[in-house]
Amino acid sequence: MIDVVHQINAVTRQVGDRTLEEGEARTVTVSQTYPATVEEVWDACTNPERIPRWFAPVSGELQLGGRYQIEGNASGTVTECEPPHRFAATWEFGGAVSWIEVRVSDAGDGRARFELELLALVDAHWEEFGPGAVGIGWDLTVMGLGLHLGAPDGEVDHAAVEAWSASEDGLQFMTLSNEGWRVAGPAADRTLAAYTGQPPG
Repeated sequence: MIDVVHQINAVTRQVGDRTLEEGEARTVTVSQTYPATVEEVWDACTNPERIPRWFAPVSGELQLGGRYQIEGNASGTVTECEPPHRFAATWEFGGAVSWIEVRVSDAGDGRARFELELLALVDAHWEEFGPGAVGIGWDLTVMGLGLHLGAPDGEVDHAAVEAWSASEDGLQFMTLSNEGWRVAGPAADRTLAAYTGQPPG
């Protein structure tokens, strides 16, 4: 279904530091280039009819100042929007607020680069799990977007992806993704255990 090593190697991962008025923060950035135009990638990321095909159902107002809700996931407010290249929003989940920025740029030869940056305050969750806690999820997200853009009808079989996630290939993908985000050993081990259901170490 998915060439695990190829997909892992197609993604760029970065972790950075930032200081906010609220305290110490970290950035987690994931990016991948797709064989699609900027407009196509932008539409896939902002069209409420397309987002559920590769990510999850979303409701609300996907426009500047609008509130959104991702089914079973985060909610927030769209704070900046510059079609077809950039939008920013709050990412509110589990009582915590972080911030996301999505950027789409022309990579030449009919390709577009998708980049997603999450900015989060360092809290107990970050201290326990590190960047992989969100990084593995974002790795799965850029994979899903790639499957959507490459599918003839644009439909991603969510049931098949879920079954794949529990397969040997899926576990290899999450293990390699975790290694790509690894900053601190014990935190990375706990993250992988949370995603795979297997004990750390």
